Amino acid sequence: MSTAAWSTISTPAGPFTMIVDSDGQVLASGWSDDPEYLKALVHKSIRPLTLVDKPDLGEVTTAAKTYHQGDLTAIDNIPVLQRSGEFLEHAWDVLREVPAGAPVSYAEYAARSGRPAAIRAAASACARNAAALFVPCHRVLRTDKTLGGFRYGLDVKRWLIAHEERA
Repeated sequence: MSTAAWSTISTPAGPFTMIVDSDGQVLASGWSDDPEYLKALVHKSIRPLTLVDKPDLGEVTTAAKTYHQGDLTAIDNIPVLQRSGEFLEHAWDVLREVPAGAPVSYAEYAARSGRPAAIRAAASACARNAAALFVPCHRVLRTDKTLGGFRYGLDVKRWLIAHEERA
């Protein structure tokens, strides 16, 4: 893949950047204003060589804005492209099925992914997720319901969980 477009929007949780391929699929996204940082998270087999700043990414930009404004389902049908091994790709698909406002524990997430004993692998799927928000890894908590980790900081994760609980 040679070129992808990126855009950054302002959100209550901070700047949110999205990288989208020519087919409109999200390759990476997160609460950062650095598209090169996000590009580095994309699996090397699909990582674009060049990023082009495009202020409006169409449905992807609209969905991200609408989600942050309170429509938590706006992100549900946005196409995402991530590559890795079979388990991680399946686990990312499973993450997209965790409903807003109903976070699960890492153990529950591992079970939903078909490998109940693979709690560390489930945590790794969250940690290696390049498409934050569209693949909502923030919806996975520790067994005691504490936040655990989050690439973009616990303040952002706390805001997301509270935003989804309010709606």
